Amino acid sequence: MKWFAILAACMAAVVSPYPAQAQMGGPVTRIVVPFAAGGARELLARTFYQELGQALGQTIIIESRPGAGGAIGTANVGRADPDGRTLLMAASSHFVTAELGAKPHYDPIKDFKPVANIGTQSYVLMISSDLPAKNVAEFIAYAKKRPGELNYGSAGIGSSTHLAMAYFLSTAGLDMLHIPYKSTQEAANDVAGGRAQAVIVPNAGVGAYLQDHRLRIIGVTSRQPSPLLPGVPPIAQAGLPSYVFESWFGLLAPAATPPAVVQRINAAVAKVLEMPVIKERLATQGVAPDAMSVDEFAKLFAQDRQLMARIVKEARLTRE
Repeated sequence: MKWFAILAACMAAVVSPYPAQAQMGGPVTRIVVPFAAGGARELLARTFYQELGQALGQTIIIESRPGAGGAIGTANVGRADPDGRTLLMAASSHFVTAELGAKPHYDPIKDFKPVANIGTQSYVLMISSDLPAKNVAEFIAYAKKRPGELNYGSAGIGSSTHLAMAYFLSTAGLDMLHIPYKSTQEAANDVAGGRAQAVIVPNAGVGAYLQDHRLRIIGVTSRQPSPLLPGVPPIAQAGLPSYVFESWFGLLAPAATPPAVVQRINAAVAKVLEMPVIKERLATQGVAPDAMSVDEFAKLFAQDRQLMARIVKEARLTRE
């Protein structure tokens, strides 16, 4: 039987998806990303998860569960055991799926508890270089003459990239067809390929497109210019003073997670966000770190739900 035990151990080492500590019985925490691997949210989670695991004394794994505009992965966390071992990598778009009129099998407020804010990010408007427009004002003028003829891509229905673009179209009075993709990268690739004409991407991922002559970066969604993109003006300066779109990123847990567990994770995140190496990594992702107490993040969480509901209403979004 000795050979059988050795064979079983070898097979476990090959097929197990978890790190060695998990195989040895150590604690494992999942950070669930409700969008495809390689997207902005997954890349952001990977900037700090190892250090957070060290601060908590746990092994942390990143698990992508895409689908239904983020609803599948989000619902998975909402139904998880409330022991602090399953967290959601969330953003402002957390509230949007329900606001769109869908029934995502979770309540974005009642089923989750805010744990820790990571930081804030703005977005970038890119268009196909096949278009004659060289700036936001010219793009608006071009699109207004072609209602319903142009397409825009996003990371999926209800994603931040969908909401940011829909809000822009509503504010500018434009009519474009929405094409949802599985990730921001897929959407941007189709704009580069000429199959769509515009996309708004997180500034975290814009670096990959700076040298791509098939794309033209024409505006940022923040109120002030981005230090990452000198010379690219805010969209608000193109005759749309009310248009500002930024997103928080943070960790949520199942609603019944004990306060002591939430406080422990929050303290660990705050510790990690003070690390110079983490600040540097977040900067390369276009994210400004912003550690908050549990109560402060809960307040932001509630306020942002009201803001997202207003934006969805103003953009006249419906479930597509």
